[in-house]
Amino acid sequence: MTIENIFNLPDVHLKQEIVDTLLKVDKIRIERIVSKGHTSPEEGWYDQEENEWVIVLEGSGKIEFEEGVVKTLNRGDFINIPAHQKHKVIWTDPNQPTIWLAIFY
Repeated sequence: MTIENIFNLPDVHLKQEIVDTLLKVDKIRIERIVSKGHTSPEEGWYDQEENEWVIVLEGSGKIEFEEGVVKTLNRGDFINIPAHQKHKVIWTDPNQPTIWLAIFY
């Protein structure tokens, strides 16, 4: 059994967004996502088969939903996104890493 730290980042320059699967069992998947100015692709929406509960541990980001609602999440803010609710990340802080913890269930 290894102890790891969610705040240990491999590269502070983050040329690409980092997605690490921390745990995957049965119908639960936990991911750490690290963004620094990264966004979802401009075309299309995430349309996931599972629910997603996500919290911002550091930094900030904005999620847009297909119906036009934009939610800003700052450090400590969390949201539950039901399966098939189309959404995308339209902004993350370009000056510091944004660390998301996402639980898919």
